[in-house]
Amino acid sequence: MRYRVVTMDQTSSNLAANVRRVRESRDLTQRQLAELSGVPRPTLANIETGGSNPTLHVLVKVAGALGTSIEQLIGPPRSAVRFYPRETLQRRSRGKVTVQELMVEPVPGLSVERAELPTGARIRAPGPGVSTRQYVACESGELEVTADGEVWRMGPGDVMVTRGESGHVVSNRGRRRAIVYLVTTPAPPGA
Repeated sequence: MRYRVVTMDQTSSNLAANVRRVRESRDLTQRQLAELSGVPRPTLANIETGGSNPTLHVLVKVAGALGTSIEQLIGPPRSAVRFYPRETLQRRSRGKVTVQELMVEPVPGLSVERAELPTGARIRAPGPGVSTRQYVACESGELEVTADGEVWRMGPGDVMVTRGESGHVVSNRGRRRAIVYLVTTPAPPGA
């Protein structure tokens, strides 16, 4: 078994970079973070420059205010961006339709799919369930969507929202390939 030795200098520099990155990603100033965490602003400034060895109590307060864990604050900084080339994304076919899942890092209750429909093709989107919403967004082409006994025509930029318990059929009635995005989310509160 191999162990990785982490020096205090590495931990301090990790902490400095991570606190600054997370704070900035939350659009917080040091002063605002100080108010949220109860940690004095000069202490936060020292943490962000790597010139401090904060107590566990201070780390708990800062992590809580940032909505993250202590482990994420002291661990090696992670890149804020991950790139997934098209060929690495999961694809499946439903008849003539190619569907690509875009949520490469799954989020419970959320699904984002991109579907390519050749002329004349259609895709049935069963209702994902009560307490959800499904958004249909036309990127290109001409679509016909049948939902709850009604027919809707969609063009590029149009968006349609259906309740989760009702399924719908998306058809390409145009003369060229159509691209549609299907997004399933939990229903908004009170909806």
